[in-house]
Amino acid sequence: MYLKSVELSGFKSFGKKTTLEFGSPIAAIVGPNGSGKSNVAEAFRFVLGEQSMKSMRSKKGEDLIWGGSPSLPRANRAGVKVTFDNSKRLLDIDFGEVVIERVVHRDGQNEYILNGTIVRLKDVIRLLAGANIGGSGYHIISQGEADHILNASPRERREMVEDALGLKLYQHKKAESERKLEETAVNIDKTKSLRREIAPHLHFLRQQVEKIEKARETRETLADKLREYLAREHAWISQEDARLRDEAKTYEIELKKFSESISRARAARAPAGAGSLAELQKQLEERERKLAETRRESERLARELGRAEGALEANTVTVEALVPVPHVRTFARELDATVSELERADDVSRIHSTLAEVRARIKSFIEGLSGAAPETSQEAREQVKALASSLERMQKEEAGLSGGLEKLRAEIAGARESGFAAERDLVGLESSAREAQGKLAAVQTARGHVASFRQRFEEEAREGIALVGESLRGWERAEIPTGALSEDRSVQEKRRREIERLKIKIEESGIGESDAVVKEFIQTKERDEFLSRELADLEKSAASLKDIIAELEKTIDERFREGLTLINEALKGFFQKLFGGGEAKLKVEEPRRVSRTVLDTADDEDADEGEIEDEEELYAGLSISVSLPRKKIRGLEVLSGGERALTSIALIFSMTQVNPPPFLVLDETDAALDEANSKRYADMIHELAGKSQLIVVTHNRATMAAAGELYGVTMGGDGMSKLLSVKLEEAERVAK
Repeated sequence: MYLKSVELSGFKSFGKKTTLEFGSPIAAIVGPNGSGKSNVAEAFRFVLGEQSMKSMRSKKGEDLIWGGSPSLPRANRAGVKVTFDNSKRLLDIDFGEVVIERVVHRDGQNEYILNGTIVRLKDVIRLLAGANIGGSGYHIISQGEADHILNASPRERREMVEDALGLKLYQHKKAESERKLEETAVNIDKTKSLRREIAPHLHFLRQQVEKIEKARETRETLADKLREYLAREHAWISQEDARLRDEAKTYEIELKKFSESISRARAARAPAGAGSLAELQKQLEERERKLAETRRESERLARELGRAEGALEANTVTVEALVPVPHVRTFARELDATVSELERADDVSRIHSTLAEVRARIKSFIEGLSGAAPETSQEAREQVKALASSLERMQKEEAGLSGGLEKLRAEIAGARESGFAAERDLVGLESSAREAQGKLAAVQTARGHVASFRQRFEEEAREGIALVGESLRGWERAEIPTGALSEDRSVQEKRRREIERLKIKIEESGIGESDAVVKEFIQTKERDEFLSRELADLEKSAASLKDIIAELEKTIDERFREGLTLINEALKGFFQKLFGGGEAKLKVEEPRRVSRTVLDTADDEDADEGEIEDEEELYAGLSISVSLPRKKIRGLEVLSGGERALTSIALIFSMTQVNPPPFLVLDETDAALDEANSKRYADMIHELAGKSQLIVVTHNRATMAAAGELYGVTMGGDGMSKLLSVKLEEAERVAK
């Protein structure tokens, strides 16, 4: 026996905790009408997972909770606990005893507890389905439901038979597979929808990545060309700058030498040449002045000598007669000539000296008038002699001054020639210095151009690093490319223009944050690939689920047909026992097909409406054919109430023989039987007890007699059901 006990706490009329322990194959629950016997059968439905409140004669979960009485207040919850002996592993769980409990609260919330652990209803149903137990199965026949199998539709009848054959687990698996298949189909649609959503974006990103790849290829080409260009440009700039720097140093040294030579030439020319020439010029002027004075003095002496000689020749003339007139006239002419010279003279010192001479002559003339003139011929001769001597001396002095003057003039000409040569040398030095300065300026200009090239080179290097990356660095340490120092600059300029074109290409590609775009593309692509794999997995799962469903349907169909044959054999035996002959048989109805008219409207408004026959195969149900002994009855509709009850009992019992459940709950299934049929019913119960444990709610004495233990249910004035138990087997042993 698998069913050990059932405990009711606050369930319907059982306000207090009530426990029914089952130690016999057949346990009968008896009691007057309205005492609460059927609540025990409904408690089994409740704890085994029944969800239909109608099957438990209620409208809502709160109706299952003890409503209270004057002696006992109402409960806030109702619970039923059933205990199974699982030593033979009836239930697929590793416990020797399995306790399943269901609790309902007044707010309608339900709890399912398995061995003290809260579980889901699904877990309970799966566990029980493996043992051919269910809350709404054929093995729990509630009051008034014995005739249900006859009144049921062919489809419902087939479901009952499938449940009796233990196909519920397969049905549950099939339903679960169908549910999963529906969910898989939904997920497939969602996945396809997601792929359709990301497809345009993925296409756009792919185009962008292709552009990026092209830009990267262009960037790599640019990097290679930039490395060569920068290496060549750096080598050329370094060499050119070094060459120009050396040339500049050379020209600076040369210019410094020229500057020093010019300074020395100017220093030598200025104090020596200019001063000597001025001194010679001054001496020349002084001698020319002295020579002029000497010549005037010689002329004067010559005139005086002529007068003196004339006076000497005229012996009859006295000195007094001679002096006044000629002497005055001569003196007047001399003064006139001297004044004329003074008028023409520009030299102040000369003017002063001439005036002093005029003064002395005037003084001498006055002295002559006062008696200084010779008075005798001897004096005249002496005067002539003195004048002749003075004249000779003056002529010698004049000749000496003339010779010195020519020498000075020659010296002045030589000094001037030397100055001209020094000036020519200075001009030559200055010209060479200007040439060196020009060359230095040209070198400096060239160095300025090289500096501008270096600045441009650095800007190009920075721009190249920004475009290509830090990997571009290292051109300083790179080996100088072949021909970098000797090739024509136009070749390098051609490289630069090509690099500029590549830069423009990269800029025109319009790719900004390329890493972010590539990352987004990779993520989107991975997501699309993930969705593709998910779609493939889902389609594979859908195909697998379809195969599982097909396999389950095949298994269900095979087992159903095999089980139906066995049920019909058992039904024949039970039917003949109850009716003393005759026959009852379950038959599979042929699937029917229906056609329906569907309006097929094309997108074009002028399209004609057409009829399409859509055939749908209906579920093949079970029908019952009955043949009573001594009566020509073929249908269920003409059976009497007793005959329907016997037929229902025979069908229920035959269903339990094929795949016996661990226990059966029969709630007053024998209520409509007479005494003779009650005895047959009791015999059949004894036969069933060999395969299943029976809990029978009955008023029938024959049924009570077949039970090994009785539970009596009574109800007092407080409306609460109470339990009394009698162990008939123990009482029988005691009586013996």
